[in-house]
Amino acid sequence: MRRHFRRARSTGIAALAALGTLLAVLPGPATAAGHARADPLQRDADALRDAGVTGVAVRLRTPDGVREVTSGTGDLATGRPVPRGGFLRIGSTTKSFVATVLLQLVGEGRLRLDDTVERWLPGTVTGNGNDGRTVTVRQLLGHTSGLPDYAADVVPRDRREYEAERDHFYSPERLVALAMKHRPAFRPGTRHGYSNTNYVLAGMIVRAVTGHTWQDEVAQRILRPLHLKDTRAPEGRPRFPHPHATEYQQFTPGGPYADTTAPYLPYDSGADGAMISKAADLDAFFAALNSGSLLEPAEQAEMRRTVAVPDAPDQVPGTRAGLGLFNVPLSCGGTYWGHGGSGIGYVVQPAATPDGRRSVTVSLHSRPADQDTAVRQLRAMNALVDHALCGISR
Repeated sequence: MRRHFRRARSTGIAALAALGTLLAVLPGPATAAGHARADPLQRDADALRDAGVTGVAVRLRTPDGVREVTSGTGDLATGRPVPRGGFLRIGSTTKSFVATVLLQLVGEGRLRLDDTVERWLPGTVTGNGNDGRTVTVRQLLGHTSGLPDYAADVVPRDRREYEAERDHFYSPERLVALAMKHRPAFRPGTRHGYSNTNYVLAGMIVRAVTGHTWQDEVAQRILRPLHLKDTRAPEGRPRFPHPHATEYQQFTPGGPYADTTAPYLPYDSGADGAMISKAADLDAFFAALNSGSLLEPAEQAEMRRTVAVPDAPDQVPGTRAGLGLFNVPLSCGGTYWGHGGSGIGYVVQPAATPDGRRSVTVSLHSRPADQDTAVRQLRAMNALVDHALCGISR
């Protein structure tokens, strides 16, 4: 996922991805008069629905307070609405939590960003030109390692494969071994290239340094101090608590769509994307991260040291990658910090201005099979985030 976007292209999920043209079964588009009456935030959410997303939820926090809007439906079978304040699978937004833990360990002097992977995981990154002696912790966290992405080996090609493989759990070691079957994408440190393998290794390093799982360290260092009672760093099968919207994936353009609310364990269970949360908790986490409450100034500066991200149709031009965060330009000037996430049937994008005055989380509960529709939906989501943080949506 560039966050979610980069994962979608690199693994083929966007080519499978979720729900093509659903307008025949979704609530109909608002009339022109209805759009005129709607406030800008609701109008932007409705635009995502009209682009084919089954269900949309938005939480916006500004100096004037918190607003939540929804659009579409939370379940196509029953017609129930999208729940406000529902639980969300946050996918690669998990990476921001894991990066924060590792940077805290750096601040405690327990490891260095320039330590090699070989230093902590000897013999793990090797073969086909991959060499853990030349890849650093910094490069893992910033996606400049060049390591191949394991997800390409576990993405389901169709609905039948999804259903057959969704309960197949892979250990972190097995996922890294899958990645090592491929050659690196580039020489470490020379450019940015999103790879979920980086954060599988990051989670393994957390355990090597602390003796505890990444889930335990996230809970102890972030969830409990911030009282994020609705955020889970689950082990095993990360099922949803209620309430939540149903998630849908279309596997072939024009084909039927499937309920994919259950996790796809080959990559919904690791340090690269396993967590579950709510929009309010994500807001609290990113507010704490932006304010410096979670990291000392030196580590905060390292997290925000960025490199250019190659332009792509589904992302904002000028996006830059830090360590577990992305910095994205706003049309009104300035930027926001955040890290989106996605999986089969869902997309989530939390974002906050650097001063913390405005933040927004958008969740989409379906994904289309064809790339053009996927790009159109993601651009509409980017527009909503931009409008919300620039004060256009009030």
